[in-house]
Amino acid sequence: MPKLHECDRVDLDFIDTAPYRFVSTIDLTITPEQLFDVLSDAQSWPQWAGVITKVEWTSPPPFGVGTTRTVRMRGFITGHEEFLAWEPFTHMAFRFNTASTDAIAAFAEDYRVRETAQGCHLTWVMAMKPRGLAAGVGMTIGRPVMSWLFQRYLHNLRRYTTVGSASV
Repeated sequence: MPKLHECDRVDLDFIDTAPYRFVSTIDLTITPEQLFDVLSDAQSWPQWAGVITKVEWTSPPPFGVGTTRTVRMRGFITGHEEFLAWEPFTHMAFRFNTASTDAIAAFAEDYRVRETAQGCHLTWVMAMKPRGLAAGVGMTIGRPVMSWLFQRYLHNLRRYTTVGSASV
């Protein structure tokens, strides 16, 4: 097991105040309920979020504030997450409590869902405070690529939810 590094135990305010924020949005042709089914399905994340290789819920259902899970990503990065918000069909947010890299001082994600006439609109915010070398040069150079990549994940999500996955 890799060494784990403590991350700042941020709250929901961090999502608006983080030094680095990436906001991505997309319209989906599924209901908010169907979207939450996909977001609750550990097997779906690696299908549309290319950096994720495995998601494992470490709290039993029903999920809510305080629920935990472990997410494994490419580059041998593991994050242990805790949910800060869980409002079925409208809002979920989580933070990293620990990570296998010391380059992450704080990390949180926020998913806001609004019903539309065609399905739903998703706004996803990834908020982070890097540490060390990642805080300087890495984020300055990587920011445009990260913005593009995160929006691409949402396009993958739209394809995943319209092609007829078993989750939807």
